[in-house]
Amino acid sequence: MTNQKQVNELELKGENGKTIKLAVRQPVLGAPGMEISPLFSEFGMVAYDPGFASTASCESAITYLDGARGELLFRGYPIAQLAEHCSFLEVCFLLLHGELPNQAELEAFKRDLGREAVLEPSVRRVIESFPVESHPMAMLISAVAALAGVYHDSTDIHDPVARTRFANQAIAKMPIIAAAIHRHRTGQAIESPRSDLSYTQNFLHMTFGSPVADVSAQALDLLFVLHADHSQNASTSTVRLAGSSGTDPYAALAAGIASLWGPAHGGANEAVLRMLNEIGSADRIEHFVARAKDRNDPFRLMGFGHRVYKNYDPRAMIIRQMAHDLLQHLGSRDEPLFELAMQLESKALEDEYFVSHKLYPNVDFYSGVIYRALGIPVEMFTVMFAIARTVGWVTHWQEMIADPKLRIGRPRQLYIGAARREFVPLGQR
Repeated sequence: MTNQKQVNELELKGENGKTIKLAVRQPVLGAPGMEISPLFSEFGMVAYDPGFASTASCESAITYLDGARGELLFRGYPIAQLAEHCSFLEVCFLLLHGELPNQAELEAFKRDLGREAVLEPSVRRVIESFPVESHPMAMLISAVAALAGVYHDSTDIHDPVARTRFANQAIAKMPIIAAAIHRHRTGQAIESPRSDLSYTQNFLHMTFGSPVADVSAQALDLLFVLHADHSQNASTSTVRLAGSSGTDPYAALAAGIASLWGPAHGGANEAVLRMLNEIGSADRIEHFVARAKDRNDPFRLMGFGHRVYKNYDPRAMIIRQMAHDLLQHLGSRDEPLFELAMQLESKALEDEYFVSHKLYPNVDFYSGVIYRALGIPVEMFTVMFAIARTVGWVTHWQEMIADPKLRIGRPRQLYIGAARREFVPLGQR
């Protein structure tokens, strides 16, 4: 069989004998892409790919992941190296600008974020209009959408300077909004950010209003690094699709947050914690593992397996150690939960079913344990994910808007409904 990486063109022949040639686009890393745009215009056919498992929706220079090898690169840098050596704001700068910052650039970036770190009164009123028992993600979607009302007339999406300011605004405002949501739900006064604290220290200060342990801020910073971007996932693809219409960028962000809310995406770490509480103790692990293998049982081991990774999620290995270090340092009451998670992981990875199906722990398996140790309520877990992923969303939005080949996203379909039929008036039916 011909190595596709050596092929620049593929030839297809239709039933009528007509032949078309499809270009093969070569990436820097990963599988080559067959450009199928002429299929419909030349053959009157569409490509059918449910869930877009084999479809590249765009070209991107931001993030690369290889699911078979368990590799994740941000702008070419392995995630493990960034997690070990970089702060979240350094990673934000890298994603936005393509290169790691020097000290002067990093300080200027922090000042830019500081200028945007305010909670608009109208957005605050939106948050406070919700009943305190409302889900935080509903509040977050509405608050971010409200920012479109504040900044719509001042954000020219075709102006690179305006796009950069929007990106800085979104990154700076998201933790302030998230903390305000928590304070509203718990009946506490909303705290303002402080200029003397780091990004994650500020969030913890605004959320809890008490002195922040360095290890807690470091753990949260690491989680934000690991969640900063992940290629064309559901929420990022949603931001791109919404943004392709030229809509307000905050409206596109709100759409991405709505996509993130689903338990198969950003809500997975919340589901992991609920699962661990349901299992309860180590002597029940075997029973629940057996249930997970039973196709007739709806129970599933949350936090195992991934749509893309068919190997150990590289983020999971990093986060596992952080969970251990954090719980030891804090002497957390959640350490038994972490021990249960490790025993469940060990049991599953010894089981032929999980190994053969390549169901390895993913980043969600341990992140919920860390959030809980930090005092973050379970309902806020997906909001935390949204804070971190904002930089990925705005970076992909910027890349898409700046692309001269941008077209509005408009997938086709295979129609399987009723064939054409004639209308019958009401009295004759």
